[in-house]
Amino acid sequence: MIERATPIETSPAPPDFEDLLRTVAEMDTPDGFKAELIRGKIVVSPFSRLRYSRRMRLLREQLQAHVPEGHFADTSPFLFRFPDAKRGYGPDLYVADEAAFEEDGLHADGAALSLVGEFTSVSTKDADWNEKLDVYGRLVPIYLVVDMQDSEITCFHDPSPHGYRARTTVSFGEPLHVPAPFDFAVDTTGF
Repeated sequence: MIERATPIETSPAPPDFEDLLRTVAEMDTPDGFKAELIRGKIVVSPFSRLRYSRRMRLLREQLQAHVPEGHFADTSPFLFRFPDAKRGYGPDLYVADEAAFEEDGLHADGAALSLVGEFTSVSTKDADWNEKLDVYGRLVPIYLVVDMQDSEITCFHDPSPHGYRARTTVSFGEPLHVPAPFDFAVDTTGF
């Protein structure tokens, strides 16, 4: 059998946000990869490396003990939509309102998030520190960037229409205070 290129019918106008979300949901990404909407484009990137697992678990377990009522901490691969920014992200770790998962559909509302944690990699570091920081900083109360290349963790908080107004960075091994609605210190000695 000879393979032939098959043209795909496209619209002359760029796809809208909902069309892009539908495309992401219908994608058959290879095992070990996830798709997100970053800078208005569908980006497929690998899941975190194995060495990230322990750090993700340690952080999730500590967060779970301090989540706001009705929220839960998880690392399951769900896409959260941010329609005002025309973005859809699948955070490495998140704390979200359980009610957001009672709806039909494939994408949770980004407004349900009380905390997001992203673990940087060489391929995602730029998006984690810039693109996602800007989008999360307008809506999500707490954004943790676990910088695996620099062995640091940063807590951004106090969101505003212009982004986060406050941040704290510590090296792995030092405690990191996470403000309300969590109000506790993350023990990073196992990171």
